[in-house]
Amino acid sequence: MEDVPIEEQKNRVMKKPKEFPQQQQSQPGDQHKMRPEPEIIREGYKGSDKLLGKKALISGGDSGIGRSVAVHFAREGADIAIVYLEADQDARLTREMVEREGGKCLVLSGDLKREPFCRTVVEQCTAELGGLNILVNNAAVQFPQDRLEDISTEQLETTFQTNFHSYFHLSKYALEHLGENDTIINTSSVTAYRGNEQLVDYSSTKGAIVSFTRALSKMLAKRKIRVNGVAPGPIWTPLIPASFEDVSKFGQQTPMGRAGQPSEVAPAYVFLACEDSSYISGQFIHINGGEIIGG
Repeated sequence: MEDVPIEEQKNRVMKKPKEFPQQQQSQPGDQHKMRPEPEIIREGYKGSDKLLGKKALISGGDSGIGRSVAVHFAREGADIAIVYLEADQDARLTREMVEREGGKCLVLSGDLKREPFCRTVVEQCTAELGGLNILVNNAAVQFPQDRLEDISTEQLETTFQTNFHSYFHLSKYALEHLGENDTIINTSSVTAYRGNEQLVDYSSTKGAIVSFTRALSKMLAKRKIRVNGVAPGPIWTPLIPASFEDVSKFGQQTPMGRAGQPSEVAPAYVFLACEDSSYISGQFIHINGGEIIGG
């Protein structure tokens, strides 16, 4: 399949859609196949060198929230390394978008369920970019099931290894390179706080990420490394058509009555990565269309 030019991609974006055409993909999903494609960065978003000279590693950075974070970071002056499983075309477009912002973009493909690969990723990132200041743990999978009995041991292990173990291992190896005023940002979910009857194992991993973030923030406070997170609600990313058969009403259950776009989530990562949040650690920003939840 041919690469999709950025100009054509922009033309496909429907800003703040309320309904989506029927579509179905397999995990982990491809952004270039989505209709409409997610909005990655608002035309009016202006960078102000908040991350000038910083080096960032983003898991799941090929598409969706990860791509949006990569592009926003680049517009703020950072160099980027993205890690993804197999969506080569999406990853190439992310690299092109980052480079158009003036940033360097290292693209790494592999299975984050494997601890040795997590270590290799950090080593390659620091070698190619010349260091590491920001780790964004964002990669995730989900496999809806209506009954607990239908969640196999294989599915449970895959979900936890991807969504939680990779966060643990990447953080562990990143700490060999992170120093004072550097940051770790973890992606949780609204499901960590209110659950989801079709996503029991996924919700459990997202709850584990919340506890991991809070505990790690206390552990690293004396090293002056901040650890925070973002808990998105229904955001239009490749994970959605790759998970659900019917996406036509996706996000309409929120108080705002619509799904969110990656462009509405990524600025929170910029805030948590830069000095604007210098007195914040162990916290989550909830970007969920107005749903009120605890934590």
